[in-house]
Amino acid sequence: MNIRKIIVLFLAMNVLLMTACGNNSSKASKENNFITDSKDSVVIAIGSEPETLDPTQGWGHGNSPIVQSTLVKYTADLTFENDLATDYKLSPDGLTWTFTIRDDAFFTDGEKVKASDIAFTLETAKTAQGSVDLTYMESAVAEDDTTVVVTLSKPTSIFLNTLASIGIVPKHVYDKNYGVNPIGSGPYRFVEWKPQEQILFTANENYYGDIPAIKNVTVVFMSEDAALAAVQAGEVDVAYSTATLGTTGVDGYHVEAIASADNRGFTLPVLPNEGKTTQSGAPIGNDVTCNLEIRQAIAYGIHRQQIADVVLNGFGRPAYSENDSMPWNNPEVVIETDVEYAQKLLADAGWTDTDGDGIVEKNGLKAEFSCIYPSGDSVRQAIAAAVAEQVKALGIQINVEGTSWDEIMQRMFSDAVMMGWGSAIPNETYYLYRSDGALLDDFYNPEGYMSDVTDGYLDAAMEALTVEEANENWKKVQWDGTTGTAMRGECPWVWVVNLDHVTYVRDGLSIGNQPIHGHGHGLPLIQNLQEWSWESGGLL
Repeated sequence: MNIRKIIVLFLAMNVLLMTACGNNSSKASKENNFITDSKDSVVIAIGSEPETLDPTQGWGHGNSPIVQSTLVKYTADLTFENDLATDYKLSPDGLTWTFTIRDDAFFTDGEKVKASDIAFTLETAKTAQGSVDLTYMESAVAEDDTTVVVTLSKPTSIFLNTLASIGIVPKHVYDKNYGVNPIGSGPYRFVEWKPQEQILFTANENYYGDIPAIKNVTVVFMSEDAALAAVQAGEVDVAYSTATLGTTGVDGYHVEAIASADNRGFTLPVLPNEGKTTQSGAPIGNDVTCNLEIRQAIAYGIHRQQIADVVLNGFGRPAYSENDSMPWNNPEVVIETDVEYAQKLLADAGWTDTDGDGIVEKNGLKAEFSCIYPSGDSVRQAIAAAVAEQVKALGIQINVEGTSWDEIMQRMFSDAVMMGWGSAIPNETYYLYRSDGALLDDFYNPEGYMSDVTDGYLDAAMEALTVEEANENWKKVQWDGTTGTAMRGECPWVWVVNLDHVTYVRDGLSIGNQPIHGHGHGLPLIQNLQEWSWESGGLL
């Protein structure tokens, strides 16, 4: 018996057990009668297991949480439309948001979704201080069952972006175990989670929106190689893969290259080594990469399109920022490959190869440093190696090294890192470059970039009262004509490529109109799960 048959059988037995135990109201119990025919089921292999299914702790961050509903949600073109909210208003000073809530939404235990649930969710997310940033929120108060008023301490242009990622949790049953056994009001209902193995979902038949065509969903967690093997064995319907494996043809499947803002690039420490450490004791600074001409020479000296074509097998495109092609991206961040200019930058700054070893040096310091990446990530390894090979022509030696995430956390303030980043929301620009976020023990701004000018634009973008005003300031963060975070500016990052999210899909299955993906190891793939359908039936 193959994996698909085992999963379908397990789902049926699980539902019968839940029904027999009488854990749900009569309204919710209707959901247990889902059909286990394969035409209504999918098995999806992705590479990264979530830490929690609790939106207040980060589940759904940057994507739709699917088990829960949100106040507003993204459209495919990154605009907003109402979800639980039927209307919202913003006060002229930008501090007070008033939301009217629909009255036909129910949690899967039969309880109606109320404004008090929204207020509770937002207050809980603020207190949690996880990946959802609500530090600027003063309060969230339910005025009645269908009205919630949110007061901010300052105007915040990214508030709707944040709301589109926070699924609403039920106040009446929320506890410390919610993240592993969630109840929501979204298009899918949680069934079971086997850590390091799989998560099971089923369609919420009482969902207020369109009921998903795919009734039973199994998400299994597999490495890149294992996922491809499962595709070749016909044991999964969809598998998140990589550019290095995506050219493998498999009968009965096709590859979809989904556009993304998921990029790969170097973080380069901008501070010298002065013997300082972070709060956790990690060393700060690099005497080679702290030189602007080194960072810019690498940026101008690499052939991005060649890396996209050869290393990524065409599943990607050149990257020039954290948000290429987004409405808030500054088109002036694009630079052309110019090896001669890169060599001139180095020579003008006094870097020369005096001993003939192929590496330029200045005042006895060789232009040599380490770039680390997480072991086992074949894409990051291949990109880093390609860049290292290309910049040899400049006299720069980059030593590529795979290591653990724990070690990366200790070395990223003093070594270059082949980092993965990119988001389809503007929040990331703020966190990447603000001075008060530099050199903290997280992955934002380990390079130590700090600028009063940039901070001014960041604050102006965050506090803007219109999208247009915010976008103009996001663009100035990157380049204002004189300075900025772009590679032609202070260049704390050398951006290399944007990845296509390479996905094997069984023939006959439609995965809908995929919105542009942010950084993520498979989870962005399921954010539009309710749009998926079998065009000509599935196979057991």
